[in-house]
Amino acid sequence: MEEHRDDLASKTGMWLFLFTEMLLFGGLFIVYSVYRYINADAFHLAAHELSVPIGTINTIILLISSATIAMSITAIQKENKKLSLLLLTITVLLGLTFLVNKYFEWGHHIKEGIYPGSSALSLRGHGDVLFYGLYYFMTGLHALHIIIGLIFIGFIARMIIHDKITSDNHVLLENSGLYWHLVDLIWIFLFPLFYLIT
Repeated sequence: MEEHRDDLASKTGMWLFLFTEMLLFGGLFIVYSVYRYINADAFHLAAHELSVPIGTINTIILLISSATIAMSITAIQKENKKLSLLLLTITVLLGLTFLVNKYFEWGHHIKEGIYPGSSALSLRGHGDVLFYGLYYFMTGLHALHIIIGLIFIGFIARMIIHDKITSDNHVLLENSGLYWHLVDLIWIFLFPLFYLIT
C-alpha cells in the first residue's frame, strides 16, 4: 500500500513538472506568435533559410525515439530486461543523433554569421534579429531538455541493470517516458512554427 502511494506521488510530481514545462514553452509560443504577427514578412523570409529536410529528419528521429522508449516500458512490464535496455539504448542514440543534426544546422548558420549579436544579422533588420533570437533560444532550450532527458534515461538504464527497476517497480521508467514524450511534443510544435509556416 505504501509502495503504491509512493508511485502515485512520483507520477503526480512528474505530471506537475510536465505542466510547468508546458506553461514555459506555451508562453514562448505565444511570444513567437505575437512577434511573427508584427514582423510577418521578415519571419517569412527568414524561415526560408532554415533546412526543412534536417527539421523533418529530426522530427522522424524524435517520433521513433518516443516509440522506442514506450516499447521499453512494455518490455520491462513483460520482464524482458535485455529488450528494455536495448530499446533505451536506441532511444539515447536517436536523441544524440538529433543533437548532432542540430549542431550542424546551428554551425551552418553561425558560419554564415547569422546568430544573435552578429553584425551580419543586425544589418538585416529588426524582424530577422527577432526571428533568429527566438530560433536559437527556443531550439537551444529544447536541446537542453533533450540533454537532460538523455541523462535521465541513462540513470534509469543503470537502475534497470542493477534490478532497481523491475516489472513490479517501473514508475521511474514511466516518468522518463513521459518526459521524453514532452520533449517530442515540444519539437512537434517548434518544427512547423520555424520551418513550415513560411
